[in-house]
Amino acid sequence: MLQSRFKLSFVFLILFFCFESAFSTISICSWNLKDFGRSKSDVEIDFMASTIQDYDVIAVQEVITGVGGAQAVARLVDILNRKGKSWDYTISNPTISSSSYTSERYAFVWNKKTVIKLGAAWLENHYVVEIDREPYFATFRKEGKEFTVVNFHAKPKSKQPETDIKYFKFFPALYPKLNLIFCGDFNCPQSNTVFNPLKAMGFKPAFMGQKTTLRMKCIHDDCLASEFDNLFYDPKKSVFLKSGVVHFYKSFSTIEKAGKISDHLPVFLVFE
Repeated sequence: MLQSRFKLSFVFLILFFCFESAFSTISICSWNLKDFGRSKSDVEIDFMASTIQDYDVIAVQEVITGVGGAQAVARLVDILNRKGKSWDYTISNPTISSSSYTSERYAFVWNKKTVIKLGAAWLENHYVVEIDREPYFATFRKEGKEFTVVNFHAKPKSKQPETDIKYFKFFPALYPKLNLIFCGDFNCPQSNTVFNPLKAMGFKPAFMGQKTTLRMKCIHDDCLASEFDNLFYDPKKSVFLKSGVVHFYKSFSTIEKAGKISDHLPVFLVFE
């Protein structure tokens, strides 16, 4: 009887590992790092690295175009590498924006042990005039499966980010062979009708009703303000497993101290 139970347990163990190896789970984290540049201290960047070190790909928004922006990304990756894994990164050129004050850089950071970046990342130029900060694309592969992350930071809510986002409905037709995953700070919630064309194509938001930005001051225990950060995926190409936000501000004694890291929460999507 004992021998039969052992054999049965062994069979289940083999089936479990076969099932796990048959699917490739991928995690993407998106984080607006609020004026990411030389003003960030080594202690702050170390905290950021500890927060994101368990994801495969990290999409970063709001890297400054001035002195220290690209260097801050390099500092982040250097600290990540010293934590025991092997990381790489790519940084965009400054976006071709309406003014130098609104132009920014994007960055992708990825774990080289789990994913491979295919080719060069690129700032999307089809609607470079229409979109104030054109998105940054990069294609990755994990265990033979490819996906393309579209990294985006919309203009502020007061300047109608919908006028930028409305052009996203054209990207699936421009890149029909790519498994597009849109992520970033959209400065408007997924419930806005500007996302309806993407949704009509089958794209789904990772979050519904999830606030992702920090208040200036907490109201009792409510420290979150707006539903601005999200990820949109195509369930025909990516099987949703889970999504979430990282409440990093709870590691600080005040919301003001947390705000020195960022005024946005990291958001993540895990899929097959």
